[in-house]
Amino acid sequence: MPTTGNAIIGQSGGPTAVINASLIGAVDAALKSKRIANVYGMRYGAEGFMQDQLVDLGRQSRATLDGIRRTPSSALGSCRLKLKDEHFPRMLEQFKRYGIRFFFLIGGNDTMDTIHRVEAYCRGQGYELFGVGIPKTVDNDLFGTDHTPGYGSAATYVARSVAQGGLLARDMLKVDPLVVFQTVGRSAGWLPAAAALAKRDEGDAPHLIYMPERPFDAERCIADAERCISRHGFCSIVVGEGITYADGTPVSASRTTDKFHNLEFGAAGGTSAAMMLHRMITQKLGLRGEFQIPESLQMSASDRVSELDRKEAYTCGKEAVRLALKGVSGMMVTLERPKGRYRTTLGTCALKEVAVHARPMPADFINAEGNFPTEAFLAYARPLVADLGAATTLRWMAPKPVAAKAAAKA
Repeated sequence: MPTTGNAIIGQSGGPTAVINASLIGAVDAALKSKRIANVYGMRYGAEGFMQDQLVDLGRQSRATLDGIRRTPSSALGSCRLKLKDEHFPRMLEQFKRYGIRFFFLIGGNDTMDTIHRVEAYCRGQGYELFGVGIPKTVDNDLFGTDHTPGYGSAATYVARSVAQGGLLARDMLKVDPLVVFQTVGRSAGWLPAAAALAKRDEGDAPHLIYMPERPFDAERCIADAERCISRHGFCSIVVGEGITYADGTPVSASRTTDKFHNLEFGAAGGTSAAMMLHRMITQKLGLRGEFQIPESLQMSASDRVSELDRKEAYTCGKEAVRLALKGVSGMMVTLERPKGRYRTTLGTCALKEVAVHARPMPADFINAEGNFPTEAFLAYARPLVADLGAATTLRWMAPKPVAAKAAAKA
């Protein structure tokens, strides 16, 4: 192992409300190490790195680093560049130029694939590089880890937003009795399912949740919505952006793809699942309603951060550096949850496994009808989110006849 070397850290893919905590966790651990001389940050991921857009994180003040730790979004910026074979020689050239021996990226499965390929290429060229991945995604679908930093805070955002939006639909039921809320997450239902965490009574929002793990049936959805309106006076629906029909066709009808060949949903795709559900239900039932698509807001709402999420994100950043200094490479830090009272331990998973596998919701986390999460899911997710007790404090009271006062006698 090298006695000394420089480290570089990057952020890739979408942001989270706690991704910067992972960044500072890695920076703090690297700065304390006697074997890492300098700690650099990639501006705009691998794309910026190849263009010499670096920042010296070791020269930042303590106050700046502490501020970044509690700031949402991605402080270093991000990119969606999918590395091609012609990029690898340039990456190696930059590692040599800046004396980098320790390489860290914070991201999801596409990011882990990037670290894996870069680390393997450098090893094949005889260059000693220790690459470790730091997990991040609000989708919570990374293989090999119990949950991902970023999920708990995004789940808090979704649960509170849907609960409060449900109050609006409930009180405006004579105007807009339908509301459809869309979450991010193209292939897994962890985030839409989180909307149920603030629900206390049967009539509370949400009433229906459609997740990508189950095929979507339009006729059944319309019938479910009609029953909800008949029973509660309004209907709150949550939908994962990537839901599909039984034949695999996206409900959103999106055909736009990103650089990793993933379908774009929401505004980026030009249409959305929420928009399509809103259209089919309002037209069929002859009523008004609205659809809500917060897009990246659920990835960067610092006012709804789960402090546990921020703490675990920071710990994962520190652990990545500790592993690299021990000579570990080609691995991602993982969070493991033993049975019993909530606690986590740290583990690892091979980058090559994370890159090619996803982690959908288990079958027992979704009800038989495929339109709501089970208690098993709620038990899994409750420890990860912030306190939701104040999400819906006002309970609906059925109107009662008010006796008119007797007219005063003349």
